[in-house]
Amino acid sequence: MNSPNGLDVDLNKSVALIITHTIRAGEEKRYEVWLTDILGAVSNSPGYLGREIFRPAQGMRTYTSILRFDCSDNLNAWVESDVRRAYVNQVTDLLEKGDRHEIRTGIDFWFTPEGLRPPKPWKQFILTLSAVYPLSLVLSRLIRALFPLAPALANPLISGLLVAASLTALLTFVIMPRYTRLMKWWLYDETG
Repeated sequence: MNSPNGLDVDLNKSVALIITHTIRAGEEKRYEVWLTDILGAVSNSPGYLGREIFRPAQGMRTYTSILRFDCSDNLNAWVESDVRRAYVNQVTDLLEKGDRHEIRTGIDFWFTPEGLRPPKPWKQFILTLSAVYPLSLVLSRLIRALFPLAPALANPLISGLLVAASLTALLTFVIMPRYTRLMKWWLYDETG
């Protein structure tokens, strides 16, 4: 897979920086301007893959940003960079709890970034099923199409492993990050 910077990405090593900022009341506009600026800066960083921003729910003041990088080294370089430090120093007076961040890998933050209440389990089920079902149909047909070329793939254990590994990789690194961002209006809607 290629990143926006044109680099080859090892999906097994990609990582995310989860940043949680609780801002002081009345400083939303200033923070939004700062957020736009720092996101512009990080998008030029080596290994940067993308981002998701979760703005505060009604009556709250906590922003959660997820920045994805191709590897730990590039993520750590951004975290320790003078550019990031300078940006964070610009808003320290806005942050009630300081600059809180953590590094995560894998699928543990598909549904519940820090600072957000988890969506209802039934919504998680429906969203995941709506991604898994069509993808499993397509992948199993693609794997079956390879049987004449590689007869060993016809073994149910091997073909099952290929489908499961492909499905998990696509869900973790390609589909669910984008799908949850697209559907966050529904996932995190407290009325549903």
